[in-house]
Order: sequence, then C-alpha cells, then structure tokens
Amino acid sequence: MRGSPESMTVVSAATPRQAAAALAKNPSNVPLAGGTDFMVVWNAGLLNGRAILDLSGIAAWKKIRGKSGGVTIGALATHSQLQSHPAVRRQFPLLVRACSLIGAAAIQNRGTIGGNIANASPAGDTFPPLAVYEATVHLISANGKRSLPFLDVFAGVKKTNLRPGELIEAVELPAVRPAPTRVYFRKVGTRAAQALSKTVAAGLIWLSRDGRVKELRFALGSMAPTVRRLKSVEQFLKGQKLTPPSIDRACQLLAQDVSPIDDVRSTAEYRMAVSRNMLRQFLESDHD
Repeated sequence: MRGSPESMTVVSAATPRQAAAALAKNPSNVPLAGGTDFMVVWNAGLLNGRAILDLSGIAAWKKIRGKSGGVTIGALATHSQLQSHPAVRRQFPLLVRACSLIGAAAIQNRGTIGGNIANASPAGDTFPPLAVYEATVHLISANGKRSLPFLDVFAGVKKTNLRPGELIEAVELPAVRPAPTRVYFRKVGTRAAQALSKTVAAGLIWLSRDGRVKELRFALGSMAPTVRRLKSVEQFLKGQKLTPPSIDRACQLLAQDVSPIDDVRSTAEYRMAVSRNMLRQFLESDHD
C-alpha cells in the first residue's frame, strides 16, 4: 500500500454551502464521495500530500425524491439506494438494472451516482441508461448553481466539463411519457459479474400502431472516450418500419457514432461486433 494518510489533510462539509466554500478556498481539494474509485488511486500513492474534501456528511445529497414529473437523485445516493427506491424502480428500470451490475454488494453500498459521473469513466455502467433517460446534472459552486444535460458533462476519458470549484449536487430524470414500447439494457464483460464493461448498452423505443418507429434512443458505453447516443441510427430509423433491410442499415450506421479502441479488456473489432449484435437484438425483439 503506497497511500500515506499522514501526508494528507481532510476537510469535512455538512452542507452544500460548506462544501462549495471549502472548494472555492482550496480548488485543489479532492472531493470524496463513496470512495470506490478514490481508494484505488489512494492505494497507488497518487494522492499523497493532497487535501481531501469529505462530502459524506451532506445529508441533503443522500436523498432521492420521486415526483409526478420524474425523480431527483442526490449526488450521494448509492447504487443500492437506487435499486430499492420505489419511484426509481417504477419509472427507470434500466438505471436499476445497471446499478445491480456495478461490482459487488460492497461497491453498490458505497458507490454514489455523483461520484460515478464525476469519475467520468468511459465504462460507467449507469451512463447509457442516464443518456437514454435524458438526465440533467445539477451543479453547485460558491458562484451559484447551473445545470448541464447529462451528455454535456463529459469532455473525454476521466475528464468533465465541470468548472473549477463546481460539485455535482443532484441528477434529475424526467418522467418518460408515454411509456416506451420496449426497453433494453445489456452489459458485456469478461465475466458474468464484477467485471468492467467491454461494451454496455441501453435503449428505449416507441412504435406506432403500424410498426413504424416514432422515437428511438440508444446509447453505448465503453465504445468511445465518453458515453454516446447513436444519433445516426436514431435519425435513420425514425418513421421507418423495423424490416430486415432497415435493421441491417442501422447496424452499419452504428460505426458513425462510436469508434472503439483496442485495450487490455477487449479489441475494437470485438466491441463493434458485439455492439451491433446488441442493437440488432433490441430492434428485432418483440418484447421487453
């Protein structure tokens, strides 16, 4: 273990205002939420000598509020909380499914939605569901508050568009109305559980009575530096029936929206083939 606690200082915040003020005073403070990714970096000795801003005491950010117009999730809500919350389970089943596949129970009990987003991993399992549910991320700083569409949060691998001094306060999910005709979530990793994604997908589709696509939302993770909605595919299929030729073309167009790489977990060729198969599986399915 290379982490040296003696070299570090910890500042604790009990309210959002205290957290924003502490970060404004010392912008180099490292925000600490659930700590599941933080501890990996700390164990490597990469945080020695740093000041840590502990956010775990902010009770207001641990709440999940269901309402008729959707759900507002505090940044410190854990993956376990999301799985058990009635409003989230009822309205956003893809997010619940994604949370159930993040690590083991210990990780789900500690990991937070805000920390997950701030970590900005291309392989974030919650990201495709948040993308198709068109979430909004609410930010706070000593200068005030602002909001970003979920996809606009990310600037690259482990990079965000948060300004210096900003913290994630909450994630808002608007109600999905009318209900989709079909929904889809699938994660492909090296193992059936406790594995980082080679590719992860989420989809919603609305079909008219005659079988034409009224709206399609499909997102992929681990296929680009950030999570991606398949805009080319979505636009192509709008107004079309899901015939073998249209599905074939949609699967070809997937390459216009994502550009996977070879890395230690998988190859670009495998990722592309599996992602096309997942899109095809969703479009050809006649049930949830």
